[in-house]
Amino acid sequence: MKRVRTVVLATALALAATAAMAQSKPPLKLGGILDMSGLYADITGPGAEMAARMAAEDFGGEVLGRKIEILAADHLNKADLAANIARDMIDNQGVEMIYDVAASATALAAGEIAKARNKIIMFSGPGSIRLSNEACGPYTVHYVFDTFAQANVTGLAAVKNGLDSWFFITADYAFGQDLEKDTTNVVLKSGGKVLGNVRHPLNSSDFSSYLLQAQASKAKVIGLANAGGDTINTIKQAAEFGVMKGGQKISPLLAFVTDIDSVGLETAQGLLLTEAWYWDLNDETRAFAKRFADRIKRPPGSAQVGVYSSVTHYLKAVKAAGTTDPAAVMKIMKETPINDVFAKNGRIREDGRMVHDMYLFEVKKPSESKARWDDYRLLATIPGNEAFQSLELSRCPLVKK
Repeated sequence: MKRVRTVVLATALALAATAAMAQSKPPLKLGGILDMSGLYADITGPGAEMAARMAAEDFGGEVLGRKIEILAADHLNKADLAANIARDMIDNQGVEMIYDVAASATALAAGEIAKARNKIIMFSGPGSIRLSNEACGPYTVHYVFDTFAQANVTGLAAVKNGLDSWFFITADYAFGQDLEKDTTNVVLKSGGKVLGNVRHPLNSSDFSSYLLQAQASKAKVIGLANAGGDTINTIKQAAEFGVMKGGQKISPLLAFVTDIDSVGLETAQGLLLTEAWYWDLNDETRAFAKRFADRIKRPPGSAQVGVYSSVTHYLKAVKAAGTTDPAAVMKIMKETPINDVFAKNGRIREDGRMVHDMYLFEVKKPSESKARWDDYRLLATIPGNEAFQSLELSRCPLVKK
């Protein structure tokens, strides 16, 4: 009996020691660098942080015996601040993966820090094509959309429909410049022409002079190479100037359902736009949108669902690898197809581009909408290998040609 008690006691001590070791493991910290208060706050911001938290919760709250901890910081749309936050998260806070990094200039800055420290960084909110080209890295993933896909889908559809002369109103930073350049290439390649362009500072409030120049150009399409609050303000002021009534089309080259909600269907009706995801695509997207809206009070945008998907994909890879070592985790992430609420048969290429279907939508008329947020009519589903830049055109040094 004494020997049995000894064995039982030893087993109990071993189990207690195992439990203590598990509890002593540091949390797995994932850090979001977001626009929490500026012109992109609705696109990413608190919604992106919530999406990351939902991903951690749905995964069970821990991986490899480590509690998953979600961090978030506001970069205030300043590239130097984004770099400093990334540096502090990795060097001082123990963050092992950075997610989202809304806006392109801030993403490019944070990406360089992550690259120098061999840490995984997964972009959902930024669009610059540079992130999977010149600025690519072995642990960099560009997940949701990019300027090439946005330009390729929207620009091609517009020119095919006879909208073959363009004037651009462009946000004067990396994202806007790349979006204008990529759309110009599509327009010219499709037989259209570009009649001019004008650039505005980030977070502008007065677009009157830019719109007057666009009107004077007589271009059939005024392409908006901007995003968030800038896109909303441009469309609203274009309506006030009678641009649409004068026969010119406004084409927002990057717009989200939150933007359309802010503009209103009366003004936005008929707009053509490209999205990576929409809440009303199918039963699965509608169910996720309801869960999200119960917390945030509105459906998620594509960048926010991209955060949910990218964080989930990372956590699955960590579990499969049995480690958080970036090389081991990235290997599994690139080998494993992505099938979830965001994408079906998505895949991460060697340049870090996550390839998935894109969607061409037309904004509904007020009479066609059944309720708030019922804003889009699906025109076409574009396979990922047609929407995104091909590897043959890649400027990423990791791509072997």
